[in-house]
Amino acid sequence: MKRALLPALALLLPLTACGGDDESTASDDGSGITTLTVYAAASLTATFEQIAEDFEAEHDGVEVELSFGGSSDLVTQITEGAEADVFASAATKNMDDLVAADLTGAEPQDFATNVLEIAVPPGNPAGVKSLQDLTGDLNLVLCAPEVPCGAAAQKVAEAAGVTFSPVSEEQAVTDVLAKVASGEADAGLVYVTDVAAAGDDVEGIEFPESADVVNTYPIAPVADSDEADLAQEFVDFVLGATGQSVLQDAGFGQP
Repeated sequence: MKRALLPALALLLPLTACGGDDESTASDDGSGITTLTVYAAASLTATFEQIAEDFEAEHDGVEVELSFGGSSDLVTQITEGAEADVFASAATKNMDDLVAADLTGAEPQDFATNVLEIAVPPGNPAGVKSLQDLTGDLNLVLCAPEVPCGAAAQKVAEAAGVTFSPVSEEQAVTDVLAKVASGEADAGLVYVTDVAAAGDDVEGIEFPESADVVNTYPIAPVADSDEADLAQEFVDFVLGATGQSVLQDAGFGQP
């Protein structure tokens, strides 16, 4: 499988799997290999890499090419003509936008849930202990409001009655995590699964208000895919026992 890279995301370009080819949708290049292109939210990077490997193992001659980015950016790419076979979003709003554009090949289905957690650099140098501490004099980084993790951060702030003043707003949750891990930010709001996947690069601080805002992740085949049946098989695989096991092991909740 062609693995996706994890550097900071460009505003309108999703992270694409390494290899550098121009292939962007399901195709057979004459070698007998069919490529299935999956656009997925950045917070799904580790889990979808594993799910794609498992899917390939059960489908001879299939290569899954993964493209990760902020859900809103991925929708923009698809609506502007970028070809994909499957789209997995970190929020229903972004999937709804794709449905409204008549660009889904089947009814979207929810496959996971996620909640926010405070991420801080190792050692927590700013001494963050609660959501309220994020309103103080520190370098806070959030996702942009149009990105699912940013919309969730706004809802959390409203529920808690606090106001955030971030020093920057990023287009993907992985960008927030990277700034926290590097020490450029004192804290950031990311998904609990991102903190778990980061290992020792960051520390996580849970807060009770996170339970008030649960992100639901939908998935659907993209309309007019050259491999519509295979795209639906991938969706079913994510919803099935293997996909759900990978997601739950990573800390995602059930839909």
